[in-house]
Amino acid sequence: MAETFNPQVSESQKISDISKLGYQYLKENKISDAIDCFTRILLMDDINNYALVGMGDASRKMGSIREAVKYYQRCLSVHPGNNYALFGLADCYKALNQYQKAIDIWEQYLLHDNRNITVLTRIADAYRKVRDLEKSKITYQRVLEMENDNPYAIIGLGHLHYDFREYREALYYWEKMLKADSDVDIRVLTSIGNCHRKLKTFSEGIPYFESALRREKNNFYALFGLADCYRGLNQFEKSLQYWNQILDHDPKNKMILTRTGDAYRNIQNYEMAKSFYERALNLEFDTYAVLGLSLLAKAQGKYDEAVISLKRLIQQDVNNSRLYIELSDCYQKMGDRRQAAEVMENFHKLGIKNPKITEIPDNI
Repeated sequence: MAETFNPQVSESQKISDISKLGYQYLKENKISDAIDCFTRILLMDDINNYALVGMGDASRKMGSIREAVKYYQRCLSVHPGNNYALFGLADCYKALNQYQKAIDIWEQYLLHDNRNITVLTRIADAYRKVRDLEKSKITYQRVLEMENDNPYAIIGLGHLHYDFREYREALYYWEKMLKADSDVDIRVLTSIGNCHRKLKTFSEGIPYFESALRREKNNFYALFGLADCYRGLNQFEKSLQYWNQILDHDPKNKMILTRTGDAYRNIQNYEMAKSFYERALNLEFDTYAVLGLSLLAKAQGKYDEAVISLKRLIQQDVNNSRLYIELSDCYQKMGDRRQAAEVMENFHKLGIKNPKITEIPDNI
């Protein structure tokens, strides 16, 4: 866009024209041209609010968040309450994960515009990030009172309840989104599926992950969700289909390698199970891969080998209840009830409450 400035116009008109051009360049993502415009204005008027906000916006677009903060703060020092500077500064703090600072700035913005839905949803999101359940919920509800079907508030409430392990409440909001829009974002489908995973209603979660996969055939969260649901249903052959599909695209995913090993172990394909556990360990040490090899040895009746491995794991992860359960079970299978009971007593001495553990001494 060519600049056509009349030398006869006043300085204030010239600043206005350059400012408009600068913001046009910002819209067109011509950042360096926009910066040139705002720099020229600041040489004429070093506290011009449009230029300072423009420099802040340009810096943000370039990813120079801390530089943007300086421009917005400089603007606010001479133009307190400038809405654009407040909005930009709050978004900067959010990008820097300084959520409380972002909240404080957005609260200032609301003093001028207390029904701004965009700001309210951002505040609610920030409260969720700092794990203030009550304030986040209240703020999302304020949005819904103004706009009953606001998708950001509904999805936000879904995430909020999910974060606090209130999975049935999270389901309510995400299902509401799905009813309102059958072509909803794929993340809503995987979120609904994940709620069912957490609630252990695996068969109910499967259709949502399948629906997500029809939209995006290699979506990690859909593949993981399906594999984990079939794992939860003890349908290990089916889970393998999806674990292996993930590994086709991400062959060095340590967690998936271990889960794949678990699936092969559960269908008694011990050779394949061992190869996947070892592939995980070749990447780096992994407690669950070593545990998998221990359980593999146990399944094959190699109890001495399993005991040695489990004891080493307990030394590295002394509070892991699963390790004590498996070690105690090994001793029981070896016919050594005294050692089995001693393992459980050692766990009880740690003072950790675990309902699965409390049942075991009686069985021993």
